[in-house]
Amino acid sequence: MNFDKIVKTAKNEYESLYKGEDPLILIGSATCGKSAGAALVKSVIQEELEKNNANAEIIEVGCIGLCYAEPIITIFKQGNPGIFYGNVTKKTAQEIIRSYIVKDDPLPEYALGTIGEGKIEGIPLFFDTKALKPQVRRILRNCGIIDPKNINHYIANDGYSGFMDAIKMAPEEVIEKIKESGLRGRGGAGFPTWMKWQFCRDSGGETRYLICNADEGDPGAFMNRSLLESDPHSVLEGILIAGYVIGAKKAYIYCRAEYPLALDHLKHAIKQMREYGFLGENICGSGFNFDIEIKEGAGAFVCGEETALIASVEGKRGTPRTRPPFPTTSGLFGKPTVINNVETLASVALIMQKNPDKFAEFGTDSSKGTKTFSLVGEIERPGLIEVPLGTTLREVIFDIGGGIPGGKKFKAVQIGGPSGGCLPESFIDTPIDYDSLTMAGAIMGSGGLVIMDESTCMVEVSRYFLEFSQRESCGKCVPCRLGAKQMLDILTDITEGKGKPEDVQLLKDLAEGIKKGSLCGLGQNTPNPVLTTLKFFENEYDAHINDQLCPALACKEFISYHIITEECNGCRLCFKSCPVDAISGEKKEPHVIDQEKCIKCGTCIELCSGKYDAMECIPKIEIDEGK
Repeated sequence: MNFDKIVKTAKNEYESLYKGEDPLILIGSATCGKSAGAALVKSVIQEELEKNNANAEIIEVGCIGLCYAEPIITIFKQGNPGIFYGNVTKKTAQEIIRSYIVKDDPLPEYALGTIGEGKIEGIPLFFDTKALKPQVRRILRNCGIIDPKNINHYIANDGYSGFMDAIKMAPEEVIEKIKESGLRGRGGAGFPTWMKWQFCRDSGGETRYLICNADEGDPGAFMNRSLLESDPHSVLEGILIAGYVIGAKKAYIYCRAEYPLALDHLKHAIKQMREYGFLGENICGSGFNFDIEIKEGAGAFVCGEETALIASVEGKRGTPRTRPPFPTTSGLFGKPTVINNVETLASVALIMQKNPDKFAEFGTDSSKGTKTFSLVGEIERPGLIEVPLGTTLREVIFDIGGGIPGGKKFKAVQIGGPSGGCLPESFIDTPIDYDSLTMAGAIMGSGGLVIMDESTCMVEVSRYFLEFSQRESCGKCVPCRLGAKQMLDILTDITEGKGKPEDVQLLKDLAEGIKKGSLCGLGQNTPNPVLTTLKFFENEYDAHINDQLCPALACKEFISYHIITEECNGCRLCFKSCPVDAISGEKKEPHVIDQEKCIKCGTCIELCSGKYDAMECIPKIEIDEGK
């Protein structure tokens, strides 16, 4: 294989698309784009081009990260920078084709921004927009820009150059570069990547394995999925480099079956690697023999834990085992095994393509580089972001995320998934790095950020996350299996108005027992949401138990819906929508709610809110006391 020739061909193909005579239209077609209607937008664009006898290249790309603005299309037209358009509908897609492709009016009112050389009046530079300006896109540099199913697009952007450099070095030299970069595992624990590789090499033996952990199961997390959908070759190049360094001949990608698009792109990318000679015997004449196999997981959250994941790859039930021995000594099939997650391996490719100093120019002394996060919940601009480690929660939530919708107050952020912790407003200036989050009582986790506002009940939040973890427990150890169930029962009682004063201390005691007695990280961290909410929001537990009141007016047992007689005009909107016929009243006359029938589904207040505002949610205790 002549890599220089491959690079030249790839760059010619890439440049001919982006600088060619025909316009280039990129359509964001990752899971977020598809769910928002990207397929319809594509068909409308094709129809409109045909109607107007216009030519254009259309390419489906991955996620640019602005999930709130999907569907997103980008148009590159000769002589102009690329223009991103967001929230594209059938109507706006037709207008954009007619006005910009057929004529030359870029419709600034629909544009999110421009990218590339040059400016267009009335449209800001794309990466100067509020959501993107504070970000540093390293891992996500290709996402939403290249065709994830075209290996030439990746190669044209320095793809596989890191691997080609690595195989010219001794494995120890590559380890030293990774060490210089300061890369820590992006899967949650933050263990130094170079050290894990070195442990594996020092374990001896001729057979070693590499596993890419793509079993992303945290509620609200989609960083790994988006990267695999949008830039799979960046992860695969990292796998090649890691495999070469540790002396493995085979790697497994453990990806949950609920990620069909990611799996499709991975399979396609691996096929392309074989065609280009990046897999197989004597790769690039280096003497390195290597192959990659995909193992589809069944969606068990516990299989994100290393030893449970290994058991699943081996075809066994996914349950953790005691450590030591650690996987780097005795892992898959009893052989030394390195397990790195998706983002860690993409970071490896980036480090080798650029250099360790380039990677380490961002971050803190102990947490180098950038980190991707999924930003979800009560936030104006949800999506996929990438920021330097050490960026504060305030910058992420308010500068990038745009703050809390509807003028409501920020209350807390759940960070680190169901095993993480809830941090209140007093921690808003906490830097997001491994050490600072641990000191605050949370963990980095894989990078999910769930934002909550003042209408969120923190007791219900802890119950929700504990229910998830308890359901996902493999059941192997008693503290996790029975202790988590007992905690869940107590939390359920509290949210249903059946809590007892002694429950708070019992929750704390159970939590400590589970943390100390559980075998794996899932069990050990399961109580974290409960412990952090008890630490920072114990007053809400007290209100539920002692005052029979949910301060956030979120728990059904503590609230009632009430029609404001003076405001109700008898429109009958609530009457028609009530699923249990709990609302009565004559047309154009104030209505009333039968509290005995009402199931508190919230449909009525949702329909009335903002239109008539004749309905309110009040504490049930006020109804009971006749207030």
